[in-house]
Amino acid sequence: MKTRRHKIYYMIMALLLTLCLLSGCITRPPAKEESGTAAETTEKDQEYETYDQDALKIQETFDQLTEDIFRENVSESLLNLHYTVTDPASLGITEYNSGFGNFSLDYMKEDLLDTKNILDELDGYDKELLREDQKLTYDILKSMLSTEVRSEGMELYYQPISPTIGVQAQLPVLLAEYVFYGKKDIDEYLILLSQIDEYYAQIIEFEKEQSAAGLFMCDYILDEVLESCQGYLLTPEHSFLTETFASRLDTVEGLTDEEKAAYIEKNRVILESDFIPAYQMLTEELEKLRGTGTTESGLWSLPKGSNYYKYLIASATGTSYTTVDELKKAIENQIDSDLMSMSKIIRDNPQVLDKLDNYDFSVTEPTAILNDLQSKIPKDFPQLPPCSYTVKYVPKALEGSLSPAFYLTPPLDNFENNVIYINGNEKYESADLYTTLAHEGYPGHLYQNVYFLNQSPCHLRSLMNFSSYSEGWATYVENYSYTLDNGLDPLLAQVLAYNNSSTLGLHALLDININYYKWTKEQVADYLGQYYSIEGSDIVDNMYYAMIANPTNYLEYYVGYLEIIQMRDMAQKTLKEDFDLKEFHKFLLDIGPAPFNVITVYFKEWLLNYHLK
Repeated sequence: MKTRRHKIYYMIMALLLTLCLLSGCITRPPAKEESGTAAETTEKDQEYETYDQDALKIQETFDQLTEDIFRENVSESLLNLHYTVTDPASLGITEYNSGFGNFSLDYMKEDLLDTKNILDELDGYDKELLREDQKLTYDILKSMLSTEVRSEGMELYYQPISPTIGVQAQLPVLLAEYVFYGKKDIDEYLILLSQIDEYYAQIIEFEKEQSAAGLFMCDYILDEVLESCQGYLLTPEHSFLTETFASRLDTVEGLTDEEKAAYIEKNRVILESDFIPAYQMLTEELEKLRGTGTTESGLWSLPKGSNYYKYLIASATGTSYTTVDELKKAIENQIDSDLMSMSKIIRDNPQVLDKLDNYDFSVTEPTAILNDLQSKIPKDFPQLPPCSYTVKYVPKALEGSLSPAFYLTPPLDNFENNVIYINGNEKYESADLYTTLAHEGYPGHLYQNVYFLNQSPCHLRSLMNFSSYSEGWATYVENYSYTLDNGLDPLLAQVLAYNNSSTLGLHALLDININYYKWTKEQVADYLGQYYSIEGSDIVDNMYYAMIANPTNYLEYYVGYLEIIQMRDMAQKTLKEDFDLKEFHKFLLDIGPAPFNVITVYFKEWLLNYHLK
């Protein structure tokens, strides 16, 4: 999240310096003091009223602060704005960047300076005078910004381009899903699309600076990036952006056939003159940097790589663990626990092995799966408000470069309409669609996002993204879905869940070992062969370079999942027969996206209060 600010912030800060002279807990004086005089009682009432007025003023300024941060950030890019809110004017947003925003080293440094300034402003608040919802926002914002300042001096370590999750792979999908609510959206979209070459030119300049500093990607990863670009070099007649554009026009009321034809032609021209040349330029310029990557090892091999990796862990996971050693030990312990539990089931029930290679869920069609999941989760999850979803398939040209499935987060004022993409690539045929849609749909990403936005959080909270919370939750409920009445043998379902958990844990462990503990490709091969009977140079290469290309990507999923199951286990041990799974889920959903170093503090308070009921 960006943290640029309006000048009004300085005015707010000046006001806060005056208001925050009063601090401490506020206690309402009794209505009548038996031993005090009338004058003393009146004086105490006036003192309370002063405190109360101060609290209200500070609460108002805090609301204004968060709203200003939200508006400033969301206005920096039309794409961000459009995906965040359908009607910007309703929030007082009438001026905004019509392009993709700025991307440069200088801008990142300027942004970091603004982050420090906001932290200074937050320090000027007496948090005890804030409302309960504001205290949570305060804690989340301060934790997030305090983490981000740790990246100072390491801006060039950031990787905007990478296989699968890089901007070059994901941006076209966002463009394809750019919803047209009216003619204004069509016109703005076409302007935005025409600027993609300028945006990629900024990213190339950043990549050149990385290369000059010895921080460019190795050739193995470069080849994967270049391959991911090939799907976007098709002629406009064969581009999925042409197909989706025409279908989106059909959703706009009042367009004549002549207007549609004119828009389609304009879109075709822009694809031909700007979009395709942008990817041609990107591939050509990246190719020129081939061989400038100084290492094929993990982040540890770069000058500030270990420090950057520690920052990445904090930023990507928000973990409650304070050191990499502690986190690694927790991951290892959980993997061992999962493997032991799985081994016990197999040892006691050897017949389950016969079912591992040939099992079927009772429902297999995407919509039927999502309907089935919706019908089965109410016993353990709170009620969700009415909403809809559309299941789409990844365009053929993009199947090789995108994830098995993904969910697009809806705008905060249109969260009732949701989109889930499924990748039909044959390499994902072995994936269990039932559990995948539990991850993306119910009770995963779709459910969690709709639930949170339905609580009407402050706008800033809807903008702040904590991927380890969202991916950790989705991974947690993906494993939960194995326990449902889904057609699987219950023992087999347990084995599959433990296997899913331990496999993801393995990837998280390799991420840490390769990027922080200096594991070589040979060490990875030995470890996989010795403990998991995984052999083959292609498999080892894919796993090894995946960790280098996207450091902490697997940790986002696994650490969030780990934190959640550890809180659940603690709640079960503490509450015993009073433990209610639905109430635990409600706590996590109510608190919403946040770093786990904040969530765990609120969890302990929730657990204490729940225990005392």
